[in-house]
Amino acid sequence: MNEKEKDIWQKFLLRIEKKVKPQNFKIWFKPAQLHSLTQDKLVIKVPNDFSKKWLKGRYLSTIEKEISQLMGCKMTVSFIYHPVKKEKVDLSKKTAYKKRVFTSKLNPKYNFANFVIGNNNRLAHAGALAVAQSPGRAYNPLFLYGKVGLGKTHLLQAIAHHIIDNENNMSFTYLSSEQFTNELINSIRDDRTARFRKKYRNTDVLLVDDIHFLAGKERTQEEFFHTFNALYEAHKQIVLSSDRPPSEISALEKRLVSRFEWGLIADIQTPDLETRIAILRKKAFIDKLDLP
Repeated sequence: MNEKEKDIWQKFLLRIEKKVKPQNFKIWFKPAQLHSLTQDKLVIKVPNDFSKKWLKGRYLSTIEKEISQLMGCKMTVSFIYHPVKKEKVDLSKKTAYKKRVFTSKLNPKYNFANFVIGNNNRLAHAGALAVAQSPGRAYNPLFLYGKVGLGKTHLLQAIAHHIIDNENNMSFTYLSSEQFTNELINSIRDDRTARFRKKYRNTDVLLVDDIHFLAGKERTQEEFFHTFNALYEAHKQIVLSSDRPPSEISALEKRLVSRFEWGLIADIQTPDLETRIAILRKKAFIDKLDLP
């Protein structure tokens, strides 16, 4: 990128920043980079396929309008991304890796293949898949919220299963916020807080279910705040689930609310009739049951 292209790209971003919400600009446009620029075409490099599809589906007309006005001529826009190549390791290394995993028990059925996608959960699924494929490089943190039984835990565990199967040199920790609280209490009682902090701050991916249960627990919030900072600054992935968005969790410190909103927030809504039927059929298939 030469100086002229760099200047055009910065001016383009400034124009876009005025057209979209601050959170959307941070999530979708800030990670993007200029790939190439000609007299009639702009190619934007994005971090993953999810970003490519999202920008193309939601913002293409806005992007083309702003770059055309900036360039003074009709411009076309396309997007490109380069998947990260996985390092191949032998079985012995993979076995050693699995021994490093700290986790609550995972449900073997909670994987991406068994997750039924509908309009109610499309963004949450796409965000979870993007995070699983590029931990620490996609959306950090990823915050999923919705009512009980809509699939939040399924997606968190699907990320964990994907890491087990594909990220041979990566560790993860999956647990509930209640487990985090209980372990903290036990570590304080047994004078093992250093070991507790090392366990959670050295993991590559932290997945915490029901984070809203931190509300009102000042000591736990303090500890989680520092754990969050340590992981985020080390570019480690954080995934959280809740029954409500961060801003609606009462008795949660503002500094935690702010951090939970740094990345992608995706809600899971109640499925429509067609999606509910698809879910029932998927469950019947998994459990080898015949439906009338």
